[in-house]
Amino acid sequence: MRNTVITIILIIIMLLNGLDVIVDIKLGVPLWHILQEASLVLLSALGVTLLILHMRKKNNSLHHLATDLDDANRQIALLNSKIKGERKRYSLVIKEEFENWCLTLGEQQVALLLLKGLSLKEIASVRSTKEMTVRQQASSIYSKSGLVGRHEFSAWFLEDFLN
Repeated sequence: MRNTVITIILIIIMLLNGLDVIVDIKLGVPLWHILQEASLVLLSALGVTLLILHMRKKNNSLHHLATDLDDANRQIALLNSKIKGERKRYSLVIKEEFENWCLTLGEQQVALLLLKGLSLKEIASVRSTKEMTVRQQASSIYSKSGLVGRHEFSAWFLEDFLN
């Protein structure tokens, strides 16, 4: 907007000085004065030209940036969609493994919360049970899965991502 205003002002200055040069020629004003005002007209024309070129370049650059941003947004949306799909598939793999280990529904809930990194106390609070109950369910999960403790349990599900 600012460049447009400056361009319009320069065009007005150029036109007014151009009219002044024409009037001065008709009045027989000295040549040095006419040349001085004509140079102002030429400088204004140069300024207008440079500003217009700059604005076009800037508009083209903004257009390319907008296009790049749209492309990036489409790629992000596609990746988010893929991630969501993979997350669902991974959840099914986890659920299938829980079923293979014959975990009860309560144990499955505790197992998921363990995988999310919650402490036994936090799991008890989330599930509205006693911490001792959660501790017993966690022990049962480790026993049924054949894994020793929380770290090995979590690593079981992360191992494929690390290879």
